[in-house]
Amino acid sequence: MGFVVSKKVGNAVTRNRVKRRLRHLARDLDSPFTTDVVVRALPAAATEPEQLREDLGHAWSRAFARAASC
Repeated sequence: MGFVVSKKVGNAVTRNRVKRRLRHLARDLDSPFTTDVVVRALPAAATEPEQLREDLGHAWSRAFARAASC
């Protein structure tokens, strides 16, 4: 899994904090099949960290649902 956190999210400290949170949340996610995933964090990831878990879980399930239908 890779993470993309642009400078629009904040300074280096903020970007690293967002990446650490994403890594922590990604440990709990199950992958239905083997694949590489890149997660792109939007600026709201730094200002609304309590929403991050829900957004990541929703995007994760949506991405694998789309991949399974191909």
